[in-house]
Amino acid sequence: MWPGQTCPEHRHPNIGGEPGKEETFRCRWGNVFLYVPGEKTPHPRCRPPAGSRKACTVWHEIELNPGDQYTIMPDTLHWFQAGDQGAVVSEFSTRSTDENDIFTDKRIGRVTKVV
Repeated sequence: MWPGQTCPEHRHPNIGGEPGKEETFRCRWGNVFLYVPGEKTPHPRCRPPAGSRKACTVWHEIELNPGDQYTIMPDTLHWFQAGDQGAVVSEFSTRSTDENDIFTDKRIGRVTKVV
């Protein structure tokens, strides 16, 4: 990830009675800040991109440094942002149905729409 690069807040919903994607992030280099439900971090280290603040609703911060990992359960809101140096992050998951992701920011969609 580039320095400050952000993946917007989203969740991997259950589909057709099957659980949504469970994913594990492992930091390989640099650092990345992951935001999930839980007690709000008083002074979060990251800031959402301009115009996206209202679309970030979870503020429990988890900092991942090289060798650290964190698993997100299905249907859990989350967003993340690389630190000042950027980051190399591996993501491992159960069956991926990213086309069904639900973004908090309604301006974001998985499918390109031609208008």
